[in-house]
Amino acid sequence: MKRAAFHNLGCKVNSYELDIMRQKMEKAGYSIVPFEEEADIYVINTCTVTNIADRKSRQMIHKAKKRNPEAVVIAVGCYVETYPERVGTDSAIDLAIGNNNKARIAELLDEFLAQQDKADRRTLGGKTMTDLTHRPPYEDMQLEDPGHTRAFVKIQDGCNQFCSYCIIPYARGRIRSRRPGEILREIRTIAEKGIREVVLTGIHVSSYGLEWDAQTDNVRFDPHKSGAFLLDLMEEIRKIPGIERIRLSSLEPRIMTEAFVKGIAAMPEVCPHFHLSLQSGCNATLRRMNRHYTAEEFMESVKLLRRYYEAPAITTDVIVGFPGESEAEFAETVKFLEAVNFYEMHVFKYSVRKGTVAEKLPIQIPEPVKGVRSDVLLAMTRRQSQDFRSRFIGKEEELLLEEIIETPAGPCWRGHTKRYVEGYIPCNSPVADQFKAGQLVRGTFTGPAQGAPGLMLQACVESAVKIG
Repeated sequence: MKRAAFHNLGCKVNSYELDIMRQKMEKAGYSIVPFEEEADIYVINTCTVTNIADRKSRQMIHKAKKRNPEAVVIAVGCYVETYPERVGTDSAIDLAIGNNNKARIAELLDEFLAQQDKADRRTLGGKTMTDLTHRPPYEDMQLEDPGHTRAFVKIQDGCNQFCSYCIIPYARGRIRSRRPGEILREIRTIAEKGIREVVLTGIHVSSYGLEWDAQTDNVRFDPHKSGAFLLDLMEEIRKIPGIERIRLSSLEPRIMTEAFVKGIAAMPEVCPHFHLSLQSGCNATLRRMNRHYTAEEFMESVKLLRRYYEAPAITTDVIVGFPGESEAEFAETVKFLEAVNFYEMHVFKYSVRKGTVAEKLPIQIPEPVKGVRSDVLLAMTRRQSQDFRSRFIGKEEELLLEEIIETPAGPCWRGHTKRYVEGYIPCNSPVADQFKAGQLVRGTFTGPAQGAPGLMLQACVESAVKIG
C-alpha cells in the first residue's frame, strides 16, 4: 500500500480542503502517514496570502522532495494558482493542482502515475487548473468524517473585494457559493458521527449567495441580500438533530445590519463569537486599502452586536505599517482599537505582495517601524483578552471538550465555550473519567489556569450539570 503524507499552510478553508483530499486518497487505497515520515506521495496544500506564506510553501515542497527524492510531490492551491510559471519550472514539483480541482486529487494522481515518460508527466495547465478570472462552477466537496470535535464546513469560495494589499481574488477567483442542499447533506452526515459544532467558512463568507441572481462576475457586496442568504441557511442547519452550535468564520463588518443581527440573535445555536476583519482604525488608511467602509461604520456594527448579545466575543485582524501609515494614522488606529476593546486581535506587519495595487504605493514603511507598532498592538490584545476572559470567572459556562493536554497542574481536558474562551478541567476531577472528546460539559470557571499560555480560565467540574 502506497503511503501519502499531507501538509497544510494557510486558512481554515485550506484545512477543510486538506481533509477532503486526505479522505479522497484514503478511499483510493493510500495509507496516510505523518508528513515527517518517508512517504511515496507528498501533498503540500499551499498558501500565498503573504510573501512569508509563499516562502513556506516552497520550503515544504523542497523538504518533501529532499526527504524522498523518489516520491511524487504534489503542490496544490493558492501558490500554484498565483505563480504557474514558477511552479512549472520547479523540479521539486511533480504534479500541480489548482484551487478548483482539489476534489479530483486521487483521479489526477492516477492519471499522472499512468504516464510512462517522466518528461510528459507534468500536468500543470488546463488539465488541473481552472480559469478563475471568471466565475467557475463551485467545486462541491463532501466531508464525511472531520476527525475533530468541531467541523469546518466550507460554504463559499472566491472574493470580489480586491483590497489593495491582497492577492487572494487572483488565487481564488470570483465569488461562488455552495448550494444549501449540499451543505445540509454534509452537516447531517457529520452530525450522525457525533459532531455538535460546525463552523461555516469560506474565502468571503459574507458574500454567500450573492451571485445567484447576478448576470455578471463583478458582483458588488450587498449586506442585505447576503445576510438573508446566510440567515436562511443557518435556520435550516439548526434543525439538524445533534447540531448544538453554529459558528461563523471571518465576516464583512457591513453585513451586521439590524435585520441580520436580530436574526442570528434569535438562534440560540449561533455562537456569540464574531470575527470582523478591520485592518485599520484610520479612515485614510482604510481608503488606501480599498476596504469599502469607515471606522465609524465598523463601530456601528460592533454596537449592534453588543446591543443584541451580552458580552459577545468580537475578534479582528489589524495590519500595521501599511504604505503611507504615518505616526498620526497609527495613533488614530490605536485610539480606535482601545475604544472597540476586542476579545482578540490578530496583528500582521504589512508584507508587499507583487501584483497588488499596494505594491506600487509610495512611502513603504521600514521593517523596524512595523515591528514597534506590532509590539504595541500585541501588548494591547494581551491585556484586552485577559480582561475579557476575567468577566467569566465565577460564572457557569459550557465547554465543548476537545483533547487532553499536559499542563503545569497535570493532565487536563481542554475545551471552548460558545464565546471561544478556553477552559481546562483537571483529569483528576470527579466524573472526569466519564468524559470524551466532543462532549458538552457545564461547569463554573474559578480563575486563571496558571502556567498555561492562552488558557486563562479553569472549569470547576464539581459543579458540572451536563455531560453529553
